[in-house]
Amino acid sequence: MKKVFAGALATVAVAAAGTSLVAHSGVVDVAADVPHDATLVSLVTWVREQSIARRSADIAIPGDLADGERIRRGAGNYAAMCAGCHLAPGVADSELTKGLNPPPPNLSLATAAPADGERLPARQFRIVKHGVAATGMPAWGKVGMSDAEVWDLVAFLQALPTLDAAGYRQRVAASDGHSHADAGQHAAHVDQAAKKAGREAHDHAGHAH
Repeated sequence: MKKVFAGALATVAVAAAGTSLVAHSGVVDVAADVPHDATLVSLVTWVREQSIARRSADIAIPGDLADGERIRRGAGNYAAMCAGCHLAPGVADSELTKGLNPPPPNLSLATAAPADGERLPARQFRIVKHGVAATGMPAWGKVGMSDAEVWDLVAFLQALPTLDAAGYRQRVAASDGHSHADAGQHAAHVDQAAKKAGREAHDHAGHAH
């Protein structure tokens, strides 16, 4: 038994040394426009999902996520803060989705949800509030979103896959736009650009490259 244990430790040590050597050598290309090694992606994805699952396990999910007012409030913030990366009904991609690696999931599609749908809102709350390191996903809780405002956004995420392009635009137009507390002080404001973000195509007026 001791020999088996010693052998296992030796294997782990060799693997760790090899990983350290590869990392130190700089041969791993971290450019966003280069396909990453499948093994590395699988490992990073597994570590990420385990972390999120553990930290969202005890999050209590509100029972009113289907409330229309919650969904209405969340729509404007989604259009202003999320749609550029996570898209909207009728929008196939954006400059950000093309440029990010790994690409952000299209949250307007039900297939973007993990298998454990029952705990999905808790997972989304954790991600929206705290972000995900090295993915481009910011921690919105750090820039002024209260827990209640994060849950409003999560409520909208539950409704989003059921909307078509017209329904999405209507939801955004009926919202308060980009509205949340800022730096601990409630500074709600209506961002007309957020309402316009419900359109299907990205408006490139003045944005030339």
